[in-house]
Amino acid sequence: MLNEQIINNHHTFLKTLEHSFLDGERISALQRFAEMGFPTKKDEEYKYTSLKEITEKQYNFFPSEEHTITQEQLDELHLGEENFEWITFVNGKLRKDLSNISIENVELLSFRHALNSPAHREVFDQYYNKISQKDLAFTQLNMAYANTGFFMKVPKNVVIEKPIHIFYISQNQDGNTIYNTRNLLIVEEGAKVEIIESHHNFDESFVFTNSVTEIFTYPNAKSDWHKVQNDSDTSFLVDHTFAHQEKDSLTTVNTFSFGGKLVRNNLDFIQNGSNINSFMNGITIIGNQQLVDHHTAVHHNQPHCESYQNYKGIFKDSSKGIFNGKIFVDKIAQKTNAYQQNNNILLNEGASIDTKPQLEIFADDVKCSHGCTVGQLNKEAMFYFRTRGISEKEAQALLLYAFANDAMQNIDIEPLRIKISKLLAEKLEVSMEF
Repeated sequence: MLNEQIINNHHTFLKTLEHSFLDGERISALQRFAEMGFPTKKDEEYKYTSLKEITEKQYNFFPSEEHTITQEQLDELHLGEENFEWITFVNGKLRKDLSNISIENVELLSFRHALNSPAHREVFDQYYNKISQKDLAFTQLNMAYANTGFFMKVPKNVVIEKPIHIFYISQNQDGNTIYNTRNLLIVEEGAKVEIIESHHNFDESFVFTNSVTEIFTYPNAKSDWHKVQNDSDTSFLVDHTFAHQEKDSLTTVNTFSFGGKLVRNNLDFIQNGSNINSFMNGITIIGNQQLVDHHTAVHHNQPHCESYQNYKGIFKDSSKGIFNGKIFVDKIAQKTNAYQQNNNILLNEGASIDTKPQLEIFADDVKCSHGCTVGQLNKEAMFYFRTRGISEKEAQALLLYAFANDAMQNIDIEPLRIKISKLLAEKLEVSMEF
């Protein structure tokens, strides 16, 4: 069982870090994880998602750093080299030879480097150790074992012109492998940055990635984080992303889920000031026996703030989707404007979706709305296309593209928007020009 592996390997893991100043925190996190264990379907937050397929496997905790990734393979993953900066991690290690970063005045380190840098102890104390959700088993596991990922600090009023694409690649592993990835993005006052994150398993053995990302967006700053999830059917991903915002800031997290055997996205927005805007958009299109689970939460803690959630799901074959969106409005968070919508289409009888929007409002001067729909394609619209000589598959694809399109409207990176559109067409098995 994975629980036993986690506990038995930890002492050896700490030795590989050469006694980091976080050893005490790691041991405490492991103890908390051991007390909780992995969540089961008896837990309310996981009642629709079974993790047995992940937890009953054996994993390698010390991945080999050897790889045979070629530039040609990387080129196939790129969205256009001339328009992006990029950082590449292979088997948990930052590969500078496969990265292209030339950003001035920005502090950027791999997690491993920052971990062993005395100069960054204050940063770790201030940020890495302050996750409020101490009762989450996966975040404790991540704290205990994290050894890959990146730390980026964008100074005051610095605008990074090119989006930064982060690649996490696994290859040439002997058996199943586990990665505990830790990312920290700090966007200081008036700064701006856009991040794209993608994971790629090049092996036939299974990869389980347990990822924790923390985003801190300070006053008048803007940060966008785009998750492109199109990994293989031998990949599991459990992601926790915490977006902390200060007054007058704007943060967006877009999640595009097309691949992976089991994907769980946990997204928390914490609003700590007034006049904050928070945006969450998601598109899921899966088939076979894939599962994608979105759990979102927006914590409106101050007045005069807005949040917008728009998630679209398309489910084929025997795939399964879960959406649980929560909005919390504190009693002092007057003039809150919160919107949440989850729309889903089931293309086959074996496909299913469990959707649960939730509101907890303690203020009386707010505008909050939520809704969810589950249905099939409009038969009248299909008939309209068919009478004009359009094939059934193409008609279906056009309707589904229109259905998902509004969840892409706030993507201002044109190559990314085109990529998502092409992935939609690919998953719908049609040829469309963009």
